[in-house]
Amino acid sequence: MKSEELLQGYREMKALLDGHFVLRSGKHSACYLQSALFLSDPVRAARAGEALAALLEPERPEIVLSPATGGLIIGHETARALGVRSLFAERKNDRFELRRGFALRRGMRVAVVEDIITTGGSVRLVLETVERAGAECVAVGCLIDRSEGARFPVPFHAIATLSLPVYEADACPLCRAGTPVDAPGSRGLSAG
Repeated sequence: MKSEELLQGYREMKALLDGHFVLRSGKHSACYLQSALFLSDPVRAARAGEALAALLEPERPEIVLSPATGGLIIGHETARALGVRSLFAERKNDRFELRRGFALRRGMRVAVVEDIITTGGSVRLVLETVERAGAECVAVGCLIDRSEGARFPVPFHAIATLSLPVYEADACPLCRAGTPVDAPGSRGLSAG
């Protein structure tokens, strides 16, 4: 799966939305990528996972770790294509933790996989989880990089890159224009 095929899939699944959105980072945008809609098609999810696995394979990860909830499906599909296990980390307060019996071994080679990277904040928190466990993150991968240049201390791979304007909440032209705002992400879900 190449970049344009991935983006066309988002369009076809109506997962590339226009409007006024609050992103997980708290920043605002006129565009939102709803990966849950795209990944709800098992064939597209499997193909995207295979494409991301091909990018990550040279780093020889032993396990894929994803932030819940956005990275769950693509992390699983990428791990399946790599032939390794898939774990996810869950947000608790201002960090991510391994729960549900998940654990990383000291020195284990980990690929962190996310659906969309906007600021890279969630990935950085997952990288801290890997470090606390004594494992080694060997790569970061995502479906779509819309970060405008996020940097990580390991190789970073994305199937597609999009340049979509993002605004600080207090400088958002959509807010100034009175455009109704939507927050479609999962951040407001209960940590249960």
